[in-house]
Amino acid sequence: MSPDPTPSPTQADGGPDPHPGQDDPAPRRGLSAAQVADAVRAGRTNAYQEPTSRSAREILRANVFTVFNAILGAALVVILAVGSWRDALFGFVLLINTATGTVAEIRAKRALDSLSVLAAPLTQVIRDGTETSVGVAEVVLGDLIRVSSGDQVPADGVVVEQQGVEIDESILTGESATVRKEPGDRVMSGTTVTAGTALVTVDAVGADAYAHRLAAEARRYSVVTSELQAGTNRVLTWISWVIVPMTLLLLWSQMRVAGGWSAAWANGGWRHAVVLAVAGVVGMVPQGLVLLTSVNFAAASLSLARQHVLVQELPAVEVLARVDTLCLDKTGTLTSGGVELQQILGLDDHGHLVGPAGPQDPSADGQDGSHGRALAALAAMVGGEEANATARAVAAGLSGVTPAQGAGQVPFSSARKWSALAVEEPSGRAHYVLGAPEIVLAPALAAGDDAARATLEKVSDLAGAGQRVLCLARSTGLWYLPREGEPSLPEGLHAVVLAVLAEEVRPDAARTLGYFAEQGVTVKIISGDNPTTVAAIARGVGVRAPDGGQAEGVDARVLPDAQEEEGRALADALETGAVFGRVTPEQKRDFVRALRSRGHVVAMTGDGVNDALALKDADLGIAMGNAAPATKAVARLVLLDGRFASLPGVVAEGRRVIANMERVASLFLAKTTYAALIAVVVALAGISYPYLPRQLTIVSSLTIGIPATVIALAPTHQRYRPGFLGRVLRLAVPAGLVIGAGVLVTRTWLSLAGAASGQVTTGATLVLVLGGLWLLSCTARPWVWWRVVLVVLMAAAALMTVFLEGLRSFFDLAWPAPLTWVVLGTVGAGVCLGVELVAWWASRAARRTRP
Repeated sequence: MSPDPTPSPTQADGGPDPHPGQDDPAPRRGLSAAQVADAVRAGRTNAYQEPTSRSAREILRANVFTVFNAILGAALVVILAVGSWRDALFGFVLLINTATGTVAEIRAKRALDSLSVLAAPLTQVIRDGTETSVGVAEVVLGDLIRVSSGDQVPADGVVVEQQGVEIDESILTGESATVRKEPGDRVMSGTTVTAGTALVTVDAVGADAYAHRLAAEARRYSVVTSELQAGTNRVLTWISWVIVPMTLLLLWSQMRVAGGWSAAWANGGWRHAVVLAVAGVVGMVPQGLVLLTSVNFAAASLSLARQHVLVQELPAVEVLARVDTLCLDKTGTLTSGGVELQQILGLDDHGHLVGPAGPQDPSADGQDGSHGRALAALAAMVGGEEANATARAVAAGLSGVTPAQGAGQVPFSSARKWSALAVEEPSGRAHYVLGAPEIVLAPALAAGDDAARATLEKVSDLAGAGQRVLCLARSTGLWYLPREGEPSLPEGLHAVVLAVLAEEVRPDAARTLGYFAEQGVTVKIISGDNPTTVAAIARGVGVRAPDGGQAEGVDARVLPDAQEEEGRALADALETGAVFGRVTPEQKRDFVRALRSRGHVVAMTGDGVNDALALKDADLGIAMGNAAPATKAVARLVLLDGRFASLPGVVAEGRRVIANMERVASLFLAKTTYAALIAVVVALAGISYPYLPRQLTIVSSLTIGIPATVIALAPTHQRYRPGFLGRVLRLAVPAGLVIGAGVLVTRTWLSLAGAASGQVTTGATLVLVLGGLWLLSCTARPWVWWRVVLVVLMAAAALMTVFLEGLRSFFDLAWPAPLTWVVLGTVGAGVCLGVELVAWWASRAARRTRP
């Protein structure tokens, strides 16, 4: 509403009616229970969902219908068709992998869905004259709903009554300026209420709502950029292009070894040739890599769910592992959000303190009742159902004051940082403005008002002690407010009262910030409050300047505009500062963009609707549990219990995912490398493939599959390093070539020495196992007891396949002859040394390229 003291086309007595429609109770009754029931039966409800996670059917489909599953499934059918059922062992591995991935993701989905219920937004509806809360999906066509600051509009409708309501329609129009709505104006679903409150009659629900028809971006979660998934998918794309022609080439060569197509078909040798070609396919497919990526994300999300952290998108747990800059809103992170009124100070006409002001008879306050009337106006401005935590704290200290009757008001907005109330007083209409002192008194200070300067000096002293100060200023001058655009301050404001508040600092804030400092994450405190106050609180919990010195508050109003020098000046200022106050919602968004322009991976936390724009543009938006619905909707993580101390656990989960996947990806891609090398050499040389599918299955299971699963899900404290794919390939490709070369040397040596085919296969298999286990030992470092046990158990299991007669027979191996032991010892030692040198070189190269 606009407290307009001048005549206008709609009102001749000085401003629009602040409470239109109150004389007519009909608009407030809403639908009856019978009407609601009829709408539900007719399907005219708002039960439209844009799923935040895949359904169980979609999860199953995604895990079953993959390129590699199709290749391996076709290979399984071929093996069974030729009657070599023992070589179909990889089929069980395929089924187990698929089932494991599906179950893990569904478990995570159920846990996250149950948390989503806790975070689901509610809507205030008026039915049969009673206001109640219902789920957004329960809103029906024709409902009368109340939307307030911080709410997302759940359905399209028409405003029937409003009190200073302002809507952020940037999601639909792209314009960041808020729009003030009047009775009769339309509001669209998906938009956000930034100030005031309104009653809206719903005229479009569900799929018919405007935001749904346009697939509005803030009602859906944008795709998280996952370095892990992007790198893995790139490698898998390369492999999928190579594997089919390689398979055909290998089949052609094995048919030649069998005597040619005609002879092989005639004498049945084609069956063995097909089995060997399938073995090449099984060897080249990194079938568990995609599985472990999804299982890892699902396991991390499940773990975080137990800590009451809702993951809106599974890859988001990886992003926080990569974050190097964390932007925190003071309220709800450094402080608990709890505010307590310390004192209310009265001011004279010169801006000097005249002592505490409190509940009293206006005629007895020694100032012609001015302080008493100011307190009455203040009580009216901080009361009401829509009051925020600060307003409620002030209201609690004014419990004995009778609120003034307002003649019009401008609600508080985080963008302008003040609210206003018009009051009829004996001397005429007065305008009271409550807000940030430096904002409210800025015009008076610019005009050289000594009283404003004296007041701000006192405010600075209080803010320096970490206290938060609100200023109530009064004016009796004319006030012209535009019907469109941002309201302006009245002329002639002078301070009459200061409200001094103290915020409760979170007991875990210092410890949590200390963790981020140890992990090399730069913390930026971004707040709408006084920069001196914010800096005092930040220093108290250990925030330091980027150069290691004392953190000083920077007033965001003096920072360069985001458009200057294409944002370079703003980015420079952000690099040198740690604490920023008086930041507007648009500036928070500009801060995030400027930091990202410098290559930083930015996470942003917040709880207010003023944080939604910045959360949406950050690499990772994190909403607190008490956040406004609009803020939760665009965040990728929600801390449901509001505990800032949960963030280190989230970081640890992200780092576990990416560090462990880097270890196991090297194993899978090394396998693809050596299998491809063996296949190419065999095909070009026209010799038989040295392995059966069952032999490669057991080698893969013991050197990759089982240990990779254990390693991928184990805890780790390794810090994130950029360049995941480069490091993986730097180790996997040379190590795979060394192992593949060792296999080929073993096969050639034994063949030229006249060894039986069983000895050749056994020697090649054991060299492959030895090389794989040594690579496993390299990726498992640094050693801890369970990794040592894991490698030893895998080695023991591999030896059992040779030492135990039953297993030896099943896998078509032979007891090694003396020559085979000699070859194994010689070539195996060379392979292990080669893998060790590759690992050393890869580690050294990674250190050289580390930023």
